Amino acid sequence: MLPLKDINPTRRIPFVTYALIVANVLVFVWELSFNESELQAVFVNFSVVPAFFTQSPLALDNLLDIFRSMFFHGGIAHIGGNMLYLWLFGDNIEDRFGIFFYLVIYFASGVVAALAQILIDPYSQIPLVGASGAIAGVLGAYLVLFPGIRVRGLIFLGYFARITELPAWIVLGFWFILQLLNGVLSLGVQTGGGVAFFAHVGGFVVGLAMAGVLMLIFPQPSRQDRYEALYDRAQRYRF
Repeated sequence: MLPLKDINPTRRIPFVTYALIVANVLVFVWELSFNESELQAVFVNFSVVPAFFTQSPLALDNLLDIFRSMFFHGGIAHIGGNMLYLWLFGDNIEDRFGIFFYLVIYFASGVVAALAQILIDPYSQIPLVGASGAIAGVLGAYLVLFPGIRVRGLIFLGYFARITELPAWIVLGFWFILQLLNGVLSLGVQTGGGVAFFAHVGGFVVGLAMAGVLMLIFPQPSRQDRYEALYDRAQRYRF
């Protein structure tokens, strides 16, 4: 399923989510100024390369590489998919937990995602780029907070597609299972690139755990309050 909209209103404008999207897009536009070999050199020098990281894991530059990696992307489809998921699901996590804890979830998930992929393949010389691990943490937090929220999207049936709605626990649960399955199948397979599935898995698990802890610390809106918010703003979600 390709998600297009979650039927889940927010109380405020998600400025941080928008800022993260803008920052990622601006970095990607900057990437377009390089040819392929130059861009590869940028990735090697300024993003996480597992083989280099494992040599000096506590070096400041290696730690900074983890954060820089979260803003690089390998192509239009890569950044397009990541920003779509961040735009759809990030606003509600920012709305529920506030700016500070939202950023903690986002960057903590990104850091653990990178470390998870390094642990799986510590000698890889392929740069790890993309916000996928951080956004996976946002998806994990969303699954904890809003499992029953309806997500509207496209299901492809051969050459045809239809719009349907499914609860978030199915959409995001299936996404996680797919990442885990592909990650297991990729073990021991040597390729020249591809998807860092275990980064997605690691980030998702961190988001799940952090959202669960924060829900215990901070009181959550009642079910009735959530229903009223959905009812009051239902017009927002009509195509």
